[in-house]
Amino acid sequence: MSLYTAVLRPLLFRLDAETVHRASIGLGHALGWSRGLLAPLCAARDPRLATTLAGLPLASPVGLAAGYDKSGEAVRFLSALGFGFLEIGSVSAEPSSGNPRPRLWRLPEDEAIAVHYGLPNDGAAAIAARLADVRLAVPLGINLVKTNRGLDAPPDPDDEIIADYVRSTRLLKDAAGYLTYNLSCPNTETGRDFFADKAHVARLLAALAPLEIGRPVFLKISPLGGVAHIEDVLEAAEPFDFVSGFIFNLPSSKPETLKTPKHVWHNLPGAVSGRPVSALIDARITEMYRRMDRARYQIIGAGGIYSAEDAYAKIRRGASAVQIYTALVYRGPGVVRSINRGLGQLLARDGLAHIGEAVGVDGD
Repeated sequence: MSLYTAVLRPLLFRLDAETVHRASIGLGHALGWSRGLLAPLCAARDPRLATTLAGLPLASPVGLAAGYDKSGEAVRFLSALGFGFLEIGSVSAEPSSGNPRPRLWRLPEDEAIAVHYGLPNDGAAAIAARLADVRLAVPLGINLVKTNRGLDAPPDPDDEIIADYVRSTRLLKDAAGYLTYNLSCPNTETGRDFFADKAHVARLLAALAPLEIGRPVFLKISPLGGVAHIEDVLEAAEPFDFVSGFIFNLPSSKPETLKTPKHVWHNLPGAVSGRPVSALIDARITEMYRRMDRARYQIIGAGGIYSAEDAYAKIRRGASAVQIYTALVYRGPGVVRSINRGLGQLLARDGLAHIGEAVGVDGD
């Protein structure tokens, strides 16, 4: 048991979840100066973990998922914790306050979080200015999404949904190591299922093509819809060679595997992150890996990763890299180093010389 889980977590869990989240981002921003001291202590030193993601060199396949640092406020500090890459956001063209509070709840029995944030962020222009002078030792992904104008706002016209992504892309593409397009936010109402139609996915990609993004592009898609949805996304992406891969988002529905009593979460809006979604995401990674062009696409696996074993399972199913978020809440920042160390041990156990050799070995 770590100092975090034994002492700090019980204290933090007495406070409102969003209050702690915001405080952690503020602290990370304030401690940005310390990255030169932290990085040597936390860095992944095992050369067997070095890999590439859509051509980007990574010292480790373990990254930070979007949703934690929504507006890129703490990236200097976060880059020193041993992550191989970071992803911020989701970022929209216009600033958004997100959904009304309360909108974040812990489900400790499941090591999970119920989240209904609704994509609060400072907007693409402000975040582009914030990142203009930032230089990190790890690749920075920026997750883009359509502006959430509130639960009571009328649906945006199709053209405006596409235009919103285009505006964000123009403002942020030069600040990013890669871009992720969030096509499936589980906790906004307006336009939630817009990209369930593959024609809309193709239309967005056609609008992005003239921008000459010059960065790898990942599509973050719903894990719902099964094989049919996966095949629709692959068909829509096929003509657009700037698409580098895929990430599966949280499901919008509550998992059936929750241990937390139903009366606790039944009336909570939004999605659940963490261990309860792991099995669904794992199954979708396997199906995507079986069907995609492996010479062209890569998968980033996220959802329910708390240990090296969890990360390794997703890699063996077909993920070239993984992302964590909820594990930081339940295990603390030391979980990054723990996962990196454990991955090296798992490679040694299996007689593998490099993490890339594990990708997809269980996927066929």
